[in-house]
Amino acid sequence: MHVVATAGHVDHGKSTLVRALTGMEPDRYEEERRRGMTIDLGFVWTTLPGGEVVAFVDVPGHERFVPTMLAGVGPVPAVLLVVAADEGWMPQTAEHVAALDALGVRHGVLAVTRCDLADARPLITDLGTRLAATSLAGLPAVPVSARTGAGLDDLVTALGRLVRALPAPDVDAPVRLWIDRAFTIRGSGTVVTGTLDAGALRTGEELTLHAASGSRRVRVRALQSLGVASPSVAAVARVAVNLRGVEREEVARGDVLATPGTVRPASTVDAGLEAGDEEQRMPPQGVLHLGSAAVGVRIRLLDAGGGALRSARLSLERALPLAPGDVALLRDPGAHRIVARARILDTDPPPLTRRGSARARAAELAVLSTGRPDGAVLLARAGALRATALRAVGADAPADAVAAGDFLLDAAAASRWRSALAELVASAPAGGGEPGVLLAEARAALAVPDDAVVVGLAVPPLAVRNGRVVDTRRTPDLPPAVAAAVEKLRADLAGAPFAAPTADRLAELGLGRRELAAAERAGAVVRIAEGVVLLADSPEEAAAVLADLPQPFTTSEARQALGTSRRVAVPLLELLDRRQLTRRHPDDRRTVTSR
Repeated sequence: MHVVATAGHVDHGKSTLVRALTGMEPDRYEEERRRGMTIDLGFVWTTLPGGEVVAFVDVPGHERFVPTMLAGVGPVPAVLLVVAADEGWMPQTAEHVAALDALGVRHGVLAVTRCDLADARPLITDLGTRLAATSLAGLPAVPVSARTGAGLDDLVTALGRLVRALPAPDVDAPVRLWIDRAFTIRGSGTVVTGTLDAGALRTGEELTLHAASGSRRVRVRALQSLGVASPSVAAVARVAVNLRGVEREEVARGDVLATPGTVRPASTVDAGLEAGDEEQRMPPQGVLHLGSAAVGVRIRLLDAGGGALRSARLSLERALPLAPGDVALLRDPGAHRIVARARILDTDPPPLTRRGSARARAAELAVLSTGRPDGAVLLARAGALRATALRAVGADAPADAVAAGDFLLDAAAASRWRSALAELVASAPAGGGEPGVLLAEARAALAVPDDAVVVGLAVPPLAVRNGRVVDTRRTPDLPPAVAAAVEKLRADLAGAPFAAPTADRLAELGLGRRELAAAERAGAVVRIAEGVVLLADSPEEAAAVLADLPQPFTTSEARQALGTSRRVAVPLLELLDRRQLTRRHPDDRRTVTSR
């Protein structure tokens, strides 16, 4: 699927045009149809003669609804720019083009509508001149009349060329779905929609909902794309997500569904600003538009000079899940203009408390925004960063960086954290209860950003078992009968470590429900599913075996490499996913992550 947003001045025929292209009504509300004016986002779709499916996000053109327009075009990779032949370039045409230019939208088609009322050729020449200095320079122009049908076939052909030229999406990327609509369906509950521009969604998976009220884990109950239910949807796509256990009032436009642990809400960020007009003063406050969100923001310029390129600290009225490299728009709603393109550079900036710190910070940001930043410097300052964050600002990872799941660790910081983790585990009580330290406790004690960092730091003799960091040299504190049963299990699995015994064999070994619970608490075994028990080291050993396979690999290939049955292989692979030892792709193949 390909997603294209409309843009253009009010009453230039955007909705009429997509209605003619798709045969569907984009205006969802009676008020819109009565007034003949789009006031909210509309969504329709069609299949082109070449078989390509195109979904249109139809946006309002009136100046009062510019925030709604920006919510529609924010996550969309291509545009259908509509200008009426009998009116030409108009105020909202200019503002929409300025927004698209600031967002860096390069792909699109220019539809000159109402060509039955005026000669489109002079306007096409004028529009080509006006667009020449923008990211939309060189858009193919098609004269068209939705009323008579003239030019519609040419427009369909141009749309086919457009979608075939769009860059392929990164379907393996983390999901960050900006919600543009939320509603309730009787019998199903809360449904949210958005444009999925990267990654893939699957029924049953857990996501993080970043909402105005805070962040929480949610589960996908069901998925639809273009009205058809599907177990998974990959980018680029218009998608409807039915969320389990979420009330309609808990979610709104501008909220985000994201892969857990990939982004964190930030209310203070540092950004590089590129002003549209360097002669105009930057206002002290405005509205930040990113994805489908529009949030009030205070703007503190950090550099004393003028010019089109500035650096600033932005204080948001509410936190948004931002990442370095995000491109947003700063708009002055009072003046009805976009004042700057904002590139997010740091979502956890240092405080500006000392004299001259703002000027020094501006110098650091200048390196990030205009040069090739030094990844070693960035990593040394942060200690741990996602690899995607370094790539977003064009920084290379230092050669001695330590990989931990999706994170890269500064080598010196990793050494300090490993020593601290070893001391933490050594100080845990040795006898009775559950051994080691909970991952969450270790993460908090070390002040690292994610459980995956702790997993990466747990090198032998430390290991992560059953959600705890343990010292493998410490003998589990087990009753003698249970310890003997575990040793028999160990002997059973010596030649085939992933051939989990049957329930009858576990009973023969003396490992009933109580004994298994005690062995699991002691970190001696791991239950990967009901009645499926392996030794505690099995997940890490399985990951080592699977790392030797050609990547990515299928469940069948994993089962054969591990020498086990599907009864064991499927839940074992799901456990490896949860522990971030493997990463599952939309086609259900997997890749072993770097440790």
